[in-house]
Amino acid sequence: MKNQPLEQTWSARVNGQLKELSVSPETRLVDILRNQLNLTGTKISCEVGRCGACMILMNGEPVNSCLVMAYQSEESVITTIEGLHGEKEGELHPIQHAFLEEGGFQCGYCTPGMIISTKALLDACPNPSLEQIETGLCGNLCRCTGYGGIIRAVNKASERCAVKGTVGTVVKENVNRSAVNFVQTDGAET
Repeated sequence: MKNQPLEQTWSARVNGQLKELSVSPETRLVDILRNQLNLTGTKISCEVGRCGACMILMNGEPVNSCLVMAYQSEESVITTIEGLHGEKEGELHPIQHAFLEEGGFQCGYCTPGMIISTKALLDACPNPSLEQIETGLCGNLCRCTGYGGIIRAVNKASERCAVKGTVGTVVKENVNRSAVNFVQTDGAET
């Protein structure tokens, strides 16, 4: 019989609410969010931190929740896609509105991670250049839309958030993720 790891109390502030659960320390954060807290907006895809489908904010920083273990997220402040909303709970956040209006999604699987990464980017850089947008989203992959609609959505969200004051304070300006090539809808690489 294989030894099972002992469960411990895990606690974190998730979408503004204190959560306490009994979990094994090496349980992945994405599994806690989806299976124990029923926050299924955070998607599972590559499971190796390369696609961004499981992107969340942990202490204000974008992280791939498939790479974070319970013990690494203990006492953290976590925001998932379900935790973003407009001025009133139940309303869409301006970033979500921009993605809808600019066609920044197609199948929608990558959209929660894209929106979370956009939130982190705009918190750090409220008026990003194209290069900053590409860097800020480089940990997120989309197989359906190309990136034209996504980049338009980030630009529109930047304008809206600046007007409404819905972007948070600067946490870090250095977005540290590996680069990928962004392909516009005309097929030209940027």
